[in-house]
Amino acid sequence: MATNGFEDLLPVMANKLGGEGLIKELCNGFELLMDKEKGVITLDSLRQNAAVLGLQDLKEDELVGMMNEGDLDRDGALTQMEFCVLMFRLSPELMEESWFWLEEALQHELGSL
Repeated sequence: MATNGFEDLLPVMANKLGGEGLIKELCNGFELLMDKEKGVITLDSLRQNAAVLGLQDLKEDELVGMMNEGDLDRDGALTQMEFCVLMFRLSPELMEESWFWLEEALQHELGSL
């Protein structure tokens, strides 16, 4: 499945790595794309580092759109949390599965009370 030109590999990764493993991989992806001095992903750092994650074919307007979609606080950069939220939003299948994981975790927590 492709969403906004991205191949949706997050569900495959989630099934293979589990929830914690997926979050770790998303954090690794964030670190590869971020501006090392600022600690956030900027449009410039996204342009410079996109090829590392196989995104070298994205056009300028797609990179800008990705930044705009993920920049929840409108400060012109993506924090780690904004990046992770964006990755989940770009993966409709994983969004559906995340509700299942949340419900399962809540049931586990309530059961242990």
